[in-house]
Amino acid sequence: MAALWIPALVMFAGVCSSLSSDCTYYGLLELLNLTTSNAALEIMRPVKNWRNTTVVYLDMVLYGILGIDEKSQTVTGHIWFSVLWTNELLTWNASDFCGIKELAIPKSRLWIPDIIIKEDTSDSGSIHEDPWVILHPNGEIYSFARQRLTFTCILNLHKFPFDKQKCNITFLSMNADVKTLLLRSSDNGSSTLMRSDQFMATQGEWGLKNIDIIHDYLVGGEKNSSLLVYTVLLERKPFLYIINFVVPLVYLLVLDLASFFISVDSGEKFGFKVTVLLSVSVLLLILQDILPSTEDDLPMIANLCVGVFTLVWLSVLESMLVSFLYNLDRCCQEKNKSSIVGKVLKKKATKGQKEGDSENGEVKAEQGALPLGQLGHADLLKQVLEELKAAQQEAGGQRSPGFYTRVATIIDTLFFVGYILAFAAFVIYICVGWVDI
Repeated sequence: MAALWIPALVMFAGVCSSLSSDCTYYGLLELLNLTTSNAALEIMRPVKNWRNTTVVYLDMVLYGILGIDEKSQTVTGHIWFSVLWTNELLTWNASDFCGIKELAIPKSRLWIPDIIIKEDTSDSGSIHEDPWVILHPNGEIYSFARQRLTFTCILNLHKFPFDKQKCNITFLSMNADVKTLLLRSSDNGSSTLMRSDQFMATQGEWGLKNIDIIHDYLVGGEKNSSLLVYTVLLERKPFLYIINFVVPLVYLLVLDLASFFISVDSGEKFGFKVTVLLSVSVLLLILQDILPSTEDDLPMIANLCVGVFTLVWLSVLESMLVSFLYNLDRCCQEKNKSSIVGKVLKKKATKGQKEGDSENGEVKAEQGALPLGQLGHADLLKQVLEELKAAQQEAGGQRSPGFYTRVATIIDTLFFVGYILAFAAFVIYICVGWVDI
């Protein structure tokens, strides 16, 4: 008989249990006193003992890098973060409510931790929060939000465009101290980086290299706040800047170097160098629109542009000097020739006048020379050449012909060698400064 009563008792207990269980959300809300507005749950930190610290777990995923504004020193990206904390006043037994393990509650009905981002410069419409929170039987509450975040970051642009930027996203509570609210992360940096790479939608010209998580404290007088810092390491993709800046600078430098082989007499050398100088000026203007004006640490690409601009500028001045020396030598030679010829003709005219003063107009036999009008072309040319040699000997204190041309050639050669050395120095500067050894 006992064996027959045992199954009946089990069936009766199951029926009683099913009758006592409430399978509606309304019954659970009544148990939690959430059917009506409850001011205590909205404004009071949900702990049974005020000495208990509320631990808030915050996990962030970076799923979009929109860009970096070098002028304003800000970074713009998309983040998604979840917040988890425990409400000790809202717990229930899931078996009493037919296994209900999740309950959606409006945020306006509960106490929510006041967490902000320290570096945030976004507008108020950039954040999209879920108006509901998810409550679990043990009192754990989940909240989700996503934001188009623009935050400040101190950028180090010395190696631009081969730079890496390390920026912090700091979460903290505005009013609570470490004794009442403690910020923690349930993930480590490697898992956060892996999930961010998995959900990354856009990166633009930047690549996500690493994420570190740091738990810290902010000391502020009598109150110390808990900090949760996400350190994000971003690396720029330099290919576009190499095509737009570095390669044109090198090409312009090579073209200016090749202009030394252009003859000064052609008249195109000076105009060509000025054109190259204007091209470098255009690149400097474009670079000014991108980089901020920092006096402490000038970017290497700006140093490179200034160096190339200075080299081309000196090359233009050197070209002007060489052209001036060539023209000066040519003018001196023409002036010397005209003065020597004038002296010879004047001397011949004086000699002829003396011979015409003889009484019978005859040439004296002892002179052995004919009047100027009776000389042949060959004899006249011979006498002119002899007189030119004599005049050059008399003008021995003047510059020899071609002196300024030789000086210009020496200056051009020395500047060409210096230009090549400066070009090699620029190549070494790029290799040592931009490439990580």
